[in-house]
Amino acid sequence: MKNIKSLKSVISLSLLTALSLVGCSSINSKEQANISTKTLTATTDNNKQTNTISENSPELAQVSYSFGFIMGESNKETVNDLDLTAFYQGFQDAYQNKEATLSKEQMQKVLLAYQQRKETEYAREIETLAEINLAKGKQFLAENAKKSGVKTTASGLQYEIVKEGKGETPKASDTVKVNYEGKLIDGTIFDSSYERGEAVTLPLTQVIVGWTEGLQLMKTGAKYRFYIPADLAYGSAGVSGIEPNSVLIFDVELLEINPK
Repeated sequence: MKNIKSLKSVISLSLLTALSLVGCSSINSKEQANISTKTLTATTDNNKQTNTISENSPELAQVSYSFGFIMGESNKETVNDLDLTAFYQGFQDAYQNKEATLSKEQMQKVLLAYQQRKETEYAREIETLAEINLAKGKQFLAENAKKSGVKTTASGLQYEIVKEGKGETPKASDTVKVNYEGKLIDGTIFDSSYERGEAVTLPLTQVIVGWTEGLQLMKTGAKYRFYIPADLAYGSAGVSGIEPNSVLIFDVELLEINPK
């Protein structure tokens, strides 16, 4: 799930990337001035892009293409509706020290307005997506609660015992060592310590509410499957890779309590 990003921060990141490329290269200002418009844009006369740049192209052509590609790749999700012809023109004018057709004040004004409009549009999209996921999650949990072996706590957390343990039960203030796999209700795996081949150690005060509650039901050596409502997970905000109001499914194996 994408979070709302400031265009200023994205553009700043692109500029930092560009500056690092320039800093790592040996191109001097004279060489930069001699790069042709055709090399900078990598386009034909009718402004259609062609695949003319390869590892056999001159170094400056490869550097120019790499610079442009990185800028495009870095910004395509946030600034996804650029007029590329106008973008090329602005890039060329600045690079070739031509007089801008817009003043700096006009640029700042239009970029700020664009940023605000895009963030408003994206916020509406997230709100709609959150409503859809909330409905899907409620339906899933209602049906899942009827399945044999699934128990529901007062908070709405659902769980089933895959394997019972025999050790101690952790407290909310404890640190635990666990193996786990997290999935969405469509089966998509978004995180797994099993795939990384390494268990994780974490305090129960710093995990989602569903984990804090669920792990206190377990004994050392147990393996449970948790069905965690969105309000006990990442809620209407979501996080990277998890959409807002997503129900999460976790297989969790409690290995140790307060490991050394």
